[in-house]
Amino acid sequence: MNQGTTLLTLDNGYHLFSRKEGEGPVKLLCVHGGPGGNHEEFENFAQNLTDKGVEVYTYDQLGSFYSDQPDFSKEENRHFLTLDYYLEELEEVRQKLGLDDFYLLGHSWGGLLAQEYALKYGQHLKGLVLMSMIDNIEEYTPHVNKLREDLFSELEVKYMRDVEAEENFDDPMYQQLLDKLYSLYVTRHPKVKHMISTMAAPVYNHFQGNNEFVMVGTLNGWDRRADLHKLEMPTLLTFGEFDTMPLDAARRMQDTLPNSRLVLTPDGGHCHNEDNPAAFFKTLYQFLAEVEDGTFKGA
Repeated sequence: MNQGTTLLTLDNGYHLFSRKEGEGPVKLLCVHGGPGGNHEEFENFAQNLTDKGVEVYTYDQLGSFYSDQPDFSKEENRHFLTLDYYLEELEEVRQKLGLDDFYLLGHSWGGLLAQEYALKYGQHLKGLVLMSMIDNIEEYTPHVNKLREDLFSELEVKYMRDVEAEENFDDPMYQQLLDKLYSLYVTRHPKVKHMISTMAAPVYNHFQGNNEFVMVGTLNGWDRRADLHKLEMPTLLTFGEFDTMPLDAARRMQDTLPNSRLVLTPDGGHCHNEDNPAAFFKTLYQFLAEVEDGTFKGA
């Protein structure tokens, strides 16, 4: 595959944005979060990895900013809004990029997809990187809500819950409180990228809900705790020190996965590659290098 941007034509006729940067023996395919995010969250991967012999592949899922965006309000397009669809889309992307014996990195929602992929198509993987994603939703929801209970007064928490009950998510005070939470636990040191939102709201709202603290989407009930032990490939679990994901669950995952390592990025939130790139990429490259030379050992 040539360097730079390529539009992949799926078998269903839709087009996905994809990008390849770097040349080398190590192939790393990155799956973005959201749901409904895009590849831009991985923009600093190439500058930190391609001089080390890593080929970085990214793509935007169907409905996301640079890829085709079906009208999901139409009944004939609703079947795309399923976990099975995005899992099979990932496998089709792998095939069209010509990847095998490669590393799969998934962030957040992408980490959920990466776990599903590893369980079904693990024979193609050389290694797995789960970035800020645990193995179930049940432990995530109470944890992320406790974060705001610890941060805000009872009155402020009640205000937020009242707004959520009324689904008045544009309320200015609610947005101000949400921004404070995001600044501590999602992206602690954000870089300005766009003047407009690039989130694919229909995809995000369907799977997640209205925001990180209102989990009412179809991902409710997702749980792979009983299956995680089946993943035997080298696995890196990487989380931010101040992640929205519960770190106790991450530690349990490390104990469950037979060949895994857990590393926390200091001063990092949910998007810790952006918050502390020096620490994050040191961890990631060490994992890739050790798997490549056969010295990787799970902690």
